[in-house]
Amino acid sequence: MQSTDHLTVSEIATRSGFSASALRFYEREGLINATRTTGNQRRYERNVLRRLAFIRAARNVGLTLDEVAAALAELPDSRTPTKADWTRLSRGWRARLDAQIAALEKLRDGLDSCIGCGCLSLKRCAMSNPADIARTDGPGARYLPAPLR
Repeated sequence: MQSTDHLTVSEIATRSGFSASALRFYEREGLINATRTTGNQRRYERNVLRRLAFIRAARNVGLTLDEVAAALAELPDSRTPTKADWTRLSRGWRARLDAQIAALEKLRDGLDSCIGCGCLSLKRCAMSNPADIARTDGPGARYLPAPLR
């Protein structure tokens, strides 16, 4: 009989939206913890769901896994984040989110003006790259705002 305080990989995957392979990866990276049954099956405490929600939110903001690990490492005894922890840890994300929002607005406004201009000419359009002049600026979509590359 399974304890109600512990969930299987399948139950955590269903509840969190993460795949079982992602859960194993996060465990290997030290972001979440599992215990093992006598049959060597993983069991997770329910508070892992909050850590996974934290990981998803942090990744959606654009934090790297190293940054997520560093944030979670600030928690005493690897406990799950509380509301106060969440506020403290996410406070620094505001500037990153503001930059992403500004970049998306710039992209949106640029697309509107380009599509709406009626020039129908990729040679003159500000959104194009005639003669591949952007190659000197490095790889990737150089005309996209930096947070969106």
